[in-house]
Amino acid sequence: MEKEEPSTNDFHKWRTRIASWASPMVDTSAFNTAALLSILGNAIVLGLDTYRGLADHRQGALSFLHALFLALFGLEVLLRAAAQADRPRAYFRDPWNILDLILLTGALLPVGGSQSGALRLLRLARILRAARMMPQVRLIASAIGHSLPGTLGFLSVGGIVLYLYAMVGWMLFGVSDAEHYGSVGRASLTLFLLVTLDGIGEMVRSGMDITIWTVPYYVSFVLFASFVLVNTLIGVVINSLDEARADDARLPAETDDMNAITIRSDHLESHATDLRRMADALDHAANGKRIQSP
Repeated sequence: MEKEEPSTNDFHKWRTRIASWASPMVDTSAFNTAALLSILGNAIVLGLDTYRGLADHRQGALSFLHALFLALFGLEVLLRAAAQADRPRAYFRDPWNILDLILLTGALLPVGGSQSGALRLLRLARILRAARMMPQVRLIASAIGHSLPGTLGFLSVGGIVLYLYAMVGWMLFGVSDAEHYGSVGRASLTLFLLVTLDGIGEMVRSGMDITIWTVPYYVSFVLFASFVLVNTLIGVVINSLDEARADDARLPAETDDMNAITIRSDHLESHATDLRRMADALDHAANGKRIQSP
């Protein structure tokens, strides 16, 4: 007789048992608090590494703490994956889970010594995960992502305006004030620093001795660059923050719906596999009876 392969339904029950065991731990505030404390501890140890005397005398202790926080990070990743063992597709749809896997894989790969620059960057990147446990920080990070298209448009317009005013400034002050307007690059840097209005009074006073167009030049630049463009950027960020709030409020319901669909799909797949096995068994039995019949 052929050995019967384990049923897919049994595998699904095994995944469900793992999820039911891990999910109560992961879905608690204590788990998130512990993960956040681990991230903050990792950040403190990274800061202590920058003190050369301390790092030289306590290198063994710091290396142990780095390994400890890496182990805690790996345990957190495993528990989060186990909590969604019954719906793995939902686990991989979360970008935070993807970031965790990338950071953990990079930390475990042999990328150099314990003090290599790549490993330091990976340790530093783990601090970004604090946003996962802090809803307000996560909201701001989401708002920054939503504002990128508008910010790129703002930077394009700002770059054009800065270049135009730099060319005009070069024509007005290029000869008399070569230190600030001797080339379009110097003029652009000067105007970029003047966007904050720091030193604008001194520039106007020195420009008055050069040309009568100083006041219209600087007044128009301040009004357009410092007020109009900066306020436009603030508007883009605020609008993106509203969009991020709306997405954050809509995400739990969509996640629950997708998880329900995923679980239902897994159940249907397991039932379909069992039905195919039953059909194959019936066909095998029917063929055996036909062979035995005279």
